[in-house]
Amino acid sequence: MASKQILNYKVHTLTGETSSETSITLNVKEVNPKYLLHRAVVIQNNNARQGTSSCKTRSEVRGGGKKPWKQKGTGNARAGSSNSPLWKGGGVAFGPKPRSYSKKINNKEWRLALNTAIQKSFDKTIVVEDFTGQIDTPKTKKIAEVLNKIVNITDTSQRTLIILSDINNNVKLSLRNLSNITVLHSNTLNVKDILLAHKILVTDKALKNIQEVYSEN
Repeated sequence: MASKQILNYKVHTLTGETSSETSITLNVKEVNPKYLLHRAVVIQNNNARQGTSSCKTRSEVRGGGKKPWKQKGTGNARAGSSNSPLWKGGGVAFGPKPRSYSKKINNKEWRLALNTAIQKSFDKTIVVEDFTGQIDTPKTKKIAEVLNKIVNITDTSQRTLIILSDINNNVKLSLRNLSNITVLHSNTLNVKDILLAHKILVTDKALKNIQEVYSEN
Protein backbone atom coordinates (compact mmCIF):
# COMPACT_ATOMS: atom_id res chain seq x y z
CA MET A 1 0.00 0.00 0.00
CA ALA A 2 1.54 3.30 -1.12
CA SER A 3 0.76 6.72 0.27
CA LYS A 4 1.93 10.24 -0.46
CA GLN A 5 4.34 11.83 1.98
CA ILE A 6 5.72 15.36 2.05
CA LEU A 7 9.41 15.67 2.95
CA ASN A 8 10.49 19.13 4.14
CA TYR A 9 14.18 20.02 3.87
CA LYS A 10 16.24 23.01 4.92
CA VAL A 11 18.47 24.35 2.15
CA HIS A 12 21.99 25.19 3.35
CA THR A 13 24.51 27.56 1.89
CA LEU A 14 28.10 26.47 1.34
CA THR A 15 28.99 28.07 4.67
CA GLY A 16 26.57 25.74 6.47
CA GLU A 17 23.90 28.36 7.18
CA THR A 18 20.21 27.79 6.42
CA SER A 19 19.06 29.94 3.51
CA SER A 20 15.57 28.62 2.74
CA GLU A 21 13.29 25.60 2.86
CA THR A 22 12.06 23.23 0.17
CA SER A 23 9.91 20.12 0.00
CA ILE A 24 9.10 17.18 -2.24
CA THR A 25 6.08 14.88 -2.35
CA LEU A 26 6.74 11.20 -2.96
CA ASN A 27 4.67 8.03 -3.05
CA VAL A 28 6.21 5.65 -0.49
CA LYS A 29 5.41 2.17 0.78
CA GLU A 30 4.33 2.19 4.42
CA VAL A 31 3.40 -1.48 4.99
CA ASN A 32 6.42 -3.82 5.11
CA PRO A 33 8.83 -1.52 3.21
CA LYS A 34 11.83 -3.76 4.01
CA TYR A 35 10.55 -6.44 1.64
CA LEU A 36 10.33 -3.97 -1.25
CA LEU A 37 13.76 -2.45 -0.54
CA HIS A 38 15.37 -5.89 -0.18
CA ARG A 39 13.82 -7.05 -3.44
CA ALA A 40 15.06 -3.93 -5.26
CA VAL A 41 18.64 -4.32 -3.96
CA VAL A 42 18.74 -8.05 -4.81
CA ILE A 43 17.55 -7.35 -8.36
CA GLN A 44 20.04 -4.49 -8.73
CA ASN A 45 22.90 -6.76 -7.61
CA ASN A 46 21.77 -9.54 -9.95
CA ASN A 47 21.53 -7.20 -12.92
CA ALA A 48 25.06 -5.96 -12.25
CA ARG A 49 26.55 -9.46 -12.52
CA GLN A 50 28.50 -10.21 -15.69
CA GLY A 51 27.74 -13.93 -15.65
CA THR A 52 30.83 -14.75 -17.72
CA SER A 53 32.42 -17.49 -15.57
CA SER A 54 32.94 -20.65 -17.60
CA CYS A 55 34.58 -24.10 -17.36
CA LYS A 56 35.35 -26.59 -20.10
CA THR A 57 33.45 -29.86 -20.15
CA ARG A 58 35.04 -33.18 -21.12
CA SER A 59 34.07 -32.53 -24.75
CA GLU A 60 35.87 -29.16 -24.80
CA VAL A 61 39.25 -29.87 -23.17
CA ARG A 62 42.21 -30.76 -25.33
CA GLY A 63 43.20 -34.37 -26.05
CA GLY A 64 41.60 -37.52 -24.74
CA GLY A 65 40.79 -39.06 -28.09
CA LYS A 66 42.79 -42.21 -27.53
CA LYS A 67 42.09 -44.84 -24.91
CA PRO A 68 44.91 -44.41 -22.31
CA TRP A 69 45.60 -48.16 -22.00
CA LYS A 70 44.01 -51.42 -22.94
CA GLN A 71 40.93 -52.53 -21.07
CA LYS A 72 42.47 -55.54 -19.31
CA GLY A 73 45.81 -56.79 -18.13
CA THR A 74 47.52 -53.62 -16.90
CA GLY A 75 46.25 -53.67 -13.31
CA ASN A 76 45.00 -50.09 -13.71
CA ALA A 77 41.39 -49.09 -13.41
CA ARG A 78 39.66 -49.16 -16.77
CA ALA A 79 39.66 -45.82 -18.56
CA GLY A 80 38.30 -44.73 -21.90
CA SER A 81 39.56 -41.15 -22.08
CA SER A 82 41.88 -38.80 -20.24
CA ASN A 83 39.20 -36.12 -20.54
CA SER A 84 37.18 -37.71 -17.75
CA PRO A 85 36.32 -35.38 -14.84
CA LEU A 86 38.08 -37.92 -12.61
CA TRP A 87 41.42 -37.20 -14.25
CA LYS A 88 43.77 -34.30 -13.68
CA GLY A 89 43.44 -32.02 -16.69
CA GLY A 90 40.09 -33.50 -17.57
CA GLY A 91 36.83 -31.64 -18.08
CA VAL A 92 34.62 -30.26 -15.33
CA ALA A 93 31.44 -32.22 -14.72
CA PHE A 94 29.04 -29.52 -13.54
CA GLY A 95 31.02 -26.29 -13.80
CA PRO A 96 29.58 -22.85 -14.53
CA LYS A 97 28.72 -21.66 -18.01
CA PRO A 98 27.98 -18.08 -19.17
CA ARG A 99 24.45 -17.15 -18.17
CA SER A 100 22.30 -14.15 -17.39
CA TYR A 101 21.45 -13.51 -13.73
CA SER A 102 19.22 -10.53 -14.52
CA LYS A 103 15.76 -10.25 -13.01
CA LYS A 104 12.86 -8.05 -14.00
CA ILE A 105 11.21 -5.43 -11.85
CA ASN A 106 8.34 -3.26 -13.01
CA ASN A 107 9.06 0.44 -13.44
CA LYS A 108 6.28 1.33 -11.02
CA GLU A 109 7.70 -0.99 -8.36
CA TRP A 110 11.26 0.29 -8.90
CA ARG A 111 10.11 3.90 -8.60
CA LEU A 112 8.21 3.07 -5.41
CA ALA A 113 11.34 1.43 -3.97
CA LEU A 114 13.42 4.52 -4.84
CA ASN A 115 10.87 6.84 -3.25
CA THR A 116 10.78 4.69 -0.12
CA ALA A 117 14.59 4.64 0.08
CA ILE A 118 14.69 8.44 -0.21
CA GLN A 119 12.05 8.75 2.52
CA LYS A 120 13.89 6.32 4.82
CA SER A 121 17.10 8.34 4.29
CA PHE A 122 15.50 11.64 5.30
CA ASP A 123 17.53 12.03 8.52
CA LYS A 124 20.88 11.58 6.77
CA THR A 125 20.09 13.86 3.82
CA ILE A 126 21.49 17.40 3.58
CA VAL A 127 20.27 19.81 0.89
CA VAL A 128 22.71 22.48 -0.29
CA GLU A 129 22.68 25.22 -2.87
CA ASP A 130 24.12 24.19 -6.22
CA PHE A 131 27.92 24.44 -6.09
CA THR A 132 28.98 22.88 -9.39
CA GLY A 133 29.50 26.28 -11.01
CA GLN A 134 32.14 27.19 -8.42
CA ILE A 135 34.39 24.26 -9.38
CA ASP A 136 36.21 25.71 -12.40
CA THR A 137 39.27 23.44 -12.18
CA PRO A 138 39.58 19.72 -11.35
CA LYS A 139 41.05 20.03 -7.84
CA THR A 140 40.20 17.54 -5.10
CA LYS A 141 41.52 19.89 -2.42
CA LYS A 142 39.30 22.73 -3.60
CA ILE A 143 36.06 20.74 -3.67
CA ALA A 144 36.91 19.18 -0.30
CA GLU A 145 37.30 22.66 1.21
CA VAL A 146 33.90 23.65 -0.21
CA LEU A 147 31.99 20.56 0.94
CA ASN A 148 33.73 19.99 4.29
CA LYS A 149 31.94 23.03 5.68
CA ILE A 150 28.71 21.03 5.40
CA VAL A 151 29.72 17.38 5.72
CA ASN A 152 33.06 15.72 6.38
CA ILE A 153 33.71 14.05 3.03
CA THR A 154 37.34 13.24 3.86
CA ASP A 155 36.37 10.69 6.55
CA THR A 156 36.98 7.47 4.63
CA SER A 157 34.97 5.40 7.13
CA GLN A 158 31.79 7.25 6.15
CA ARG A 159 30.21 6.70 2.74
CA THR A 160 28.90 9.93 1.26
CA LEU A 161 26.49 10.02 -1.67
CA ILE A 162 26.41 13.25 -3.67
CA ILE A 163 23.39 13.76 -5.94
CA LEU A 164 23.70 16.44 -8.62
CA SER A 165 21.51 17.63 -11.47
CA ASP A 166 24.56 18.57 -13.55
CA ILE A 167 27.79 16.58 -13.30
CA ASN A 168 30.45 18.50 -15.21
CA ASN A 169 33.91 17.15 -15.91
CA ASN A 170 35.60 19.32 -13.26
CA VAL A 171 33.36 17.96 -10.49
CA LYS A 172 33.79 14.37 -11.68
CA LEU A 173 37.60 14.61 -11.79
CA SER A 174 37.76 16.43 -8.45
CA LEU A 175 35.80 13.76 -6.58
CA ARG A 176 37.18 10.59 -8.14
CA ASN A 177 40.23 10.54 -5.83
CA LEU A 178 37.96 10.20 -2.79
CA SER A 179 37.18 6.48 -2.44
CA ASN A 180 34.28 7.01 -0.03
CA ILE A 181 32.41 9.38 -2.36
CA THR A 182 29.75 8.23 -4.83
CA VAL A 183 28.39 10.76 -7.32
CA LEU A 184 25.04 10.15 -9.02
CA HIS A 185 22.94 12.17 -11.42
CA SER A 186 19.45 12.84 -10.11
CA ASN A 187 18.01 11.11 -13.19
CA THR A 188 19.85 7.83 -12.53
CA LEU A 189 19.44 7.10 -8.83
CA ASN A 190 19.49 3.58 -7.43
CA VAL A 191 18.25 2.02 -4.20
CA LYS A 192 21.51 0.37 -3.13
CA ASP A 193 23.68 3.52 -3.08
CA ILE A 194 20.99 5.48 -1.24
CA LEU A 195 20.67 2.85 1.51
CA LEU A 196 24.43 2.27 1.87
CA ALA A 197 25.33 5.94 2.26
CA HIS A 198 26.01 7.31 5.74
CA LYS A 199 25.37 10.85 4.47
CA ILE A 200 23.55 12.08 1.38
CA LEU A 201 24.40 15.50 -0.05
CA VAL A 202 21.89 16.70 -2.64
CA THR A 203 21.68 20.08 -4.36
CA ASP A 204 18.43 22.03 -4.43
CA LYS A 205 18.29 21.70 -8.23
CA ALA A 206 18.75 17.93 -7.99
CA LEU A 207 15.96 17.71 -5.40
CA LYS A 208 13.57 19.47 -7.78
CA ASN A 209 14.61 17.06 -10.51
CA ILE A 210 13.92 14.10 -8.20
CA GLN A 211 10.43 15.47 -7.64
CA GLU A 212 9.83 15.70 -11.40
CA VAL A 213 11.29 12.31 -12.32
CA TYR A 214 10.23 10.03 -9.46
CA SER A 215 7.17 11.58 -7.83
CA GLU A 216 4.63 10.11 -10.27
CA ASN A 217 3.73 6.52 -9.50
